[in-house]
Amino acid sequence: MKMVFRWWPHGDDTVTLEQIRQIPGVSGVATMFSDIPAGEVWPKETIFALRDQVHAAGLEMEVIESVNIHEDIKKGLSSRDEYISNYITTMKYLHEAGVKCICYNFMPVMDWFRSQLELPLEDGSFAMAYDHSYASGLSLDRIITSMMDGSPDMTLPGWEPERFPAMAKDVEFYHGISSEEYFRNITYFLDAVMPYAEEYDLDFGVHPDDPPWPLFGLPKVVCSAESIRKYLALNNSKRNGLTLCTGSLGANPENDIPAMAKEFASMGRVPFVHLRNIKHTSEKDFHESAHLSTEGDLDMYAIVAALQENGFDGYIRPDHGRRIWSEGSRPGYGLYDRALGACYIQGLWEAVEKSRR
Repeated sequence: MKMVFRWWPHGDDTVTLEQIRQIPGVSGVATMFSDIPAGEVWPKETIFALRDQVHAAGLEMEVIESVNIHEDIKKGLSSRDEYISNYITTMKYLHEAGVKCICYNFMPVMDWFRSQLELPLEDGSFAMAYDHSYASGLSLDRIITSMMDGSPDMTLPGWEPERFPAMAKDVEFYHGISSEEYFRNITYFLDAVMPYAEEYDLDFGVHPDDPPWPLFGLPKVVCSAESIRKYLALNNSKRNGLTLCTGSLGANPENDIPAMAKEFASMGRVPFVHLRNIKHTSEKDFHESAHLSTEGDLDMYAIVAALQENGFDGYIRPDHGRRIWSEGSRPGYGLYDRALGACYIQGLWEAVEKSRR
């Protein structure tokens, strides 16, 4: 297992590489270029410059999160072949830079949504939260505004500004597409890129839908054990894997996260894990919490044990953290709470490992 930390380059992060280097056990970063629009080739020289910057700080750049998929690929439009070709070129350059894993998603229009980005908690910290009734009543314009108002001049992943002008038309388009057709579009993409994933030694980990239920009439892709099985069966390459995000899947209380970790890790189809905890206030309402099992509804020890006992040897990162100790940062991605989470997760990993000897 390698512990990594999500980080944005080019001044789009309050956290520095030097700070990440000081977190015990963290070997590298999961990073991306938020300023390169989806569908464009990532320039080789830009990738290599970033790799050199990360290496100079004493860290690895083996995980990319994410190389976003252009909406035309998701829609199955005739222009998708050009964008897939660009995607494959980016894969080649990332391989040459030493990247081993690409996290991505096939969620239409919006990658994730929270109704509140800074909910005050009883301990004085702030966390992202989701209220289903409130979210269901929002207009698209209000959704965009609510997300952007909560971001202190930094990119929210999945909410890059270039997406906004086309969002309304995109939502309307997806209302006319069936689940079967959408999965055919996913298969087309996977069949095109998986041979190159094999050639370039790149593991792909699809990120689950967040939240894991229908919202705004958009198709759901990865939201349950059954849907994960369906997704992995679309292309049987071992490179076609899952980014197991405990918080996204755990938002649905019916999802058994330790069982999912056991099933899909034992198949060798989990190259990347996002570990975080959540606390439900109702069946579809929740807020994010500190990583400890006692702070939320997920048994983090059981999840870590299921991963380790079933051969997981990929990358883990602490996922969304609270805003604590008056830190100013992008919602969910400050330094302090995620650093605490990284140490806690590694403590669990060591405990499980030593208990198995």
